[in-house]
Amino acid sequence: MSVREIPLYIDGQAIPSRSQEVRDVVNPATQEVVARVPFCTVEEVDRAVASAQEAFKSWRKVPLAKRQRIMLKLQALIREHTEELAALITEEHGKTLPDAAGEVGRGLEVVEHACSITSLQLGELAENAASEVDVYTLNQPLGVGAGITAFNFPIMLPCFMFPLAIATGNTFVLKPSEQDPSSTMRLVELAHEAGVPAGVLNVVHGGPEVANRIADHPDIKALSFIGSTHVGSLLYNRAAAAGKRMQAMMGAKNHCVVMPDANRSQAINNLLGSAFGAAGQRCMANSVVVLVGEARSWLDDIAEGARNMTVGPGIQRDADLGPLVSPAAKARVEDLIATGEREGARLVVDGRGHQVEGYPDGNFVGPTLFSDVTAEMTIYREEIFGPVLCVVGVETLDEAIDFINANPNGNGTSIFTNSGWVARRFETDIDVGQVGINVPIPVPVAYFSFTGSRASKLGDLGPNGKQAIAFWTQTKTVTARWFEPENVSSGINSTISLS
Repeated sequence: MSVREIPLYIDGQAIPSRSQEVRDVVNPATQEVVARVPFCTVEEVDRAVASAQEAFKSWRKVPLAKRQRIMLKLQALIREHTEELAALITEEHGKTLPDAAGEVGRGLEVVEHACSITSLQLGELAENAASEVDVYTLNQPLGVGAGITAFNFPIMLPCFMFPLAIATGNTFVLKPSEQDPSSTMRLVELAHEAGVPAGVLNVVHGGPEVANRIADHPDIKALSFIGSTHVGSLLYNRAAAAGKRMQAMMGAKNHCVVMPDANRSQAINNLLGSAFGAAGQRCMANSVVVLVGEARSWLDDIAEGARNMTVGPGIQRDADLGPLVSPAAKARVEDLIATGEREGARLVVDGRGHQVEGYPDGNFVGPTLFSDVTAEMTIYREEIFGPVLCVVGVETLDEAIDFINANPNGNGTSIFTNSGWVARRFETDIDVGQVGINVPIPVPVAYFSFTGSRASKLGDLGPNGKQAIAFWTQTKTVTARWFEPENVSSGINSTISLS
């Protein structure tokens, strides 16, 4: 099998990097090298930004309807190439093919939302705000935007960034994860096939040096980041020092509350899928279940469901979860499982040492379940980012709400109940950005904004929805008064023709 050489994408062309630093991209189910990605130079980042800055001069003036038509073409191409994109995700990330196709679908939703740019970017008008004075606003693009994405959603996360950024008239520099870049690069190729002009969308690759240059660069006006809390906080501070606006969607410790009146089978099935799907490598994964009252007796059923899940390579159609993205990720997850045991949690289901026939070198960890977990334990405090579910038992809904609100993170949470009163009380009192009611992973549809609270988010505006339009534009307010010419029969008026 040939190994793909991942290029940079600058000024409308795929070009090789001059950097001598190259990393292998590895299939996590087999350890086979499938691609090589360069860690580009700072000079190449500057070149990408310069290309975007030059393209902005003309792109910002392109009519809204033309930008809309490009987005319409892009969404059609993504639909046409869904299987191809999903296969690339599975090969480099490891998630199952159905899960990967679902990711492409969530990214597609954002592009479909961007197809409404002709109405999304409208300003406001107040006629006769004062005597013969009109006041109106213009929502204008900022300039060069940038995005830095994590490995866990190589299609969805870039779609959370560049489609609305360029649809609103900005140009863009994207740095995808070096762990699984091929699907992102194919998405960028499709964007150019759809009609995105040269320089409007550029791609660079690398590690901290490249990310820091993007955050520091004076010609980048706005930066979107989705990834770890540590990296996001560092980049946010650098971006602020450089005078740019930034949105940083960061770490999570998501909780699922199960009330005793919930539909038992539905709640457990949804819980297992949200905790262990994509091998737990989701920022929205429900990694903690809070069983309330009599629901604490459901632990055995949850454990049985976890044991019955199928672990296999992503290409195996009946697999419920695939491998972790790298050997390092597997080692980290298994170390945290051992830490949970040492600190006194009860290991109900142990996924370590899981073997998959025909894939002896895969980064597989099976579904793992802990009970008797407390807030002081490492497995509760850290985002494990693996197929590990922690079970906490409480007596009342109030205890559940207080327990979740005491956690530093506020990314997502869910509750399973058949009581409207309980659901409304939960959504009102919980301090978490995204709430699911009988929905295990409460990622909103793309025309609503992706939100978060506390340590899970820095910046006022999140991706998608109305907030994204506000993030990628600046408001210009115009106050205008027009006077009748002193001599209406001569001068400039006599030269005006309405024909």
